[in-house]
Amino acid sequence: MRSFLRKWQDELKKTFTGRADAVPDWVSRLAEGDDPGYHLPGSAVWAVHGSMSPIVAGIRTLLMQSLHPGALAGVHEHSNFREDPLARLAATIRWIFTVTYGSKSAAEEASRRVQHLHEQVHGRFVDNQGAERSYSANDPELAAWIHIAFTDAFLTAHKLWGGPIPGGPDAYVREWAQAGRLMGVEDPPLSEADMRAQLDRWYRNGELRVDHRVAETVEFIRNAPLNPMLRPGYRILFAGAVYSLEPRYRQMLGLSVPRLGPFPLPVRLATKVVLGVVRLALGRPGPSELAARERLRRLGYTEKAQTAG
Repeated sequence: MRSFLRKWQDELKKTFTGRADAVPDWVSRLAEGDDPGYHLPGSAVWAVHGSMSPIVAGIRTLLMQSLHPGALAGVHEHSNFREDPLARLAATIRWIFTVTYGSKSAAEEASRRVQHLHEQVHGRFVDNQGAERSYSANDPELAAWIHIAFTDAFLTAHKLWGGPIPGGPDAYVREWAQAGRLMGVEDPPLSEADMRAQLDRWYRNGELRVDHRVAETVEFIRNAPLNPMLRPGYRILFAGAVYSLEPRYRQMLGLSVPRLGPFPLPVRLATKVVLGVVRLALGRPGPSELAARERLRRLGYTEKAQTAG
């Protein structure tokens, strides 16, 4: 039994960081730097990203982002997500945690690295009116969709499965707007209401759509090629991501909350249980947060001083 649990823990670590035998080098480097960073202990961003809810949020983000034909074209035409999905996941986690926990210089460098990779991601797609349009991963409009779908997913999942947010939902949207700016978003939302309004605009304007590529992507996300040890828990987390979607997006994606006859299954509770098990397996606080706290101690930062200021 102990051997099984150790293998399961190793597979979890490998899924999220790309390796099971050690903390990745980039995590250790979060202890470096000469400034506190954009986000600090006690912030809304630390509260949300330091919980387990981002695991569900990540699935929800992928589902939502697939509804934009430009974003989806970039993934299908320039990504190796089918051949090596865990590498893409690990790269995304690296950027999120570096912006969350790293120094300002580290966050800016990580964002420049991603934007440099995005320079190769461009092409053309046909919009809902039949017109051919160009897309670029670094286009501010497309970057805005990616940012808002991310912010909405992480905030929604945390409301369902996380704890309190210092300053409330508006604080999270406002604080994470900095990440959008680092990625070239020109006018990121600064409140939950503003974020919802911007999401509604894409929906009302008919810029989102479902086609065979979306169906393929949803099926791939539903049946992600994970180690068999992780698949039972993942099925519950996927159901949780579907549960968290607004009904209109759920309908567009052809998804529904699992039911047993006329009765909905307790997806929210089951998701909470799985996240609790993952928390026990991975431990908290995570290595990224610990590295950040090491840097802050070296710089003489204290949470008490921050509160007083």
